[in-house]
Formats: sequence, C-alpha cells, structure tokens
Amino acid sequence: MPRPIIILVEPQLAENIGMVARAMANFGLSELRLVSPRNGWPKKGAHSAASGATHILEGARLFDDVRGAIADLNYVFATTARERGQMKRVFAPEAAMTEARTRIGAGQGVGILFGRERTGLENDEVSLADAIVTFPVDPKFSSLNLAQAVLLVSYEWYKLETGGALPFAGERLSPPAPREMVLSFFDYIETELDAVNFYPEDKKPTMTRNMRDIFHRLELTEQDVRTLRGAIRALAEGRRLRKP
Repeated sequence: MPRPIIILVEPQLAENIGMVARAMANFGLSELRLVSPRNGWPKKGAHSAASGATHILEGARLFDDVRGAIADLNYVFATTARERGQMKRVFAPEAAMTEARTRIGAGQGVGILFGRERTGLENDEVSLADAIVTFPVDPKFSSLNLAQAVLLVSYEWYKLETGGALPFAGERLSPPAPREMVLSFFDYIETELDAVNFYPEDKKPTMTRNMRDIFHRLELTEQDVRTLRGAIRALAEGRRLRKP
C-alpha cells in the first residue's frame, strides 16, 4: 500500500535530515522529498545521523519549491505549532493519519509538509495545503525538533497500519505451575523456615497464610518454582555448612 510522503521545506541541518530519515524508517515510511535544502544536497552528516536509514536518503527527491514538491499529490497536510488564521481543517496526528489512510486507500497521493527548523512553514506555504496537522503540546513550550515532529506523525501512521501490535509480547516461556508443584514448594519453604525458628509460635498460622498469598499473587510458573526452590536450598545448605 502506498504511504504518506514526507516533505521537508528548506531544511537547514544535515543531521536533522538524517534523523528524519531514521524516524521514517522506524515506522515504515520511505519516500522523502526535500525542498531547497540549505547548502544543497546531498549534505555531509546526514548519512551518519540516519543510523542505517540511508536508503531513504539515497531515494530522496529534490525540488526547487513547494509547488513542485506537491504537484503530483491529491491531498497535502501542513504541520504547524501555531494558529495561522486560515480556514482549514485542523487534525491531531492520529486523526490526520486516519484521513491519510482513507485517501491513500482510494488511490490518492498524500504528502505532509514540515517547515524550517527555526521558523517552520511560511503562511503562503501553509495556504497550499488542504489541512493542518498540529500537536497537543504544552502551549508554554510548543516547539518541536524537526525529526520529533516527523516521528510523531510516522508513529501514528504505523500504529494504524499494524493495529498497534508490539514487536514482542513478553509472553511466559514456562507454563503455569500445577497446584501440586506449588503446594510442595510451600511445604519445602515452610520446613526450612521452621528450621530457623522464623515464625513466632503465636503468629505462625497467620504468617504462613500471608506467605502463601504472596506467592499466589505472583502466579508462579514452573520455572519460577524451580528457581525459588533452588535458591532457598542453596541458602539452607550454605547455612548448614557454616555451622561449626
């Protein structure tokens, strides 16, 4: 499926372009367009900042102006941190990418404009876009790094594409311990605790139940029980060996 196109307008620093490429690669975007980057293109330092996302830099297309960069697109978002006094739809990143996905699915080309590091997009450049993307940031400090802005939008795109699936689930590698195994472990630890007079006699029933509840809350796996039992055995045997 085609994806949104990232368009950087007059980016100033090579490192920022490289970090943009890295953010795009993190979240499955691949097409980058550059409008009149300062000091031309390619720029020294971009590749090292890309941290391996060099395929995006090598495939980047260069344009003289915004009009040329968006000429083949059907729908364009302009990113900005401040209100521009223009009667356009305003989207948060998640809603913008939902709109982008719908339009791309209908065969439209979609691009996202990002402005200069220091001053952002000019009003005339924003006027060329169909809608605005802005970020729910603290109004007392709304400035975002260029790569951060691209990353936020790219993340929302990828979340839609994957349903928010994580790369790994952290599933248990050992099955839940059967009750017989857990009860045997209780017997073992309680015997060892008795051997060192851990329980005050008048509190033993209550403390025993509390101890069992602690382990029940952990929902022990077979490996958990084996590990805990082995650790307690090592402590107990070490204590016996240290006796004169």
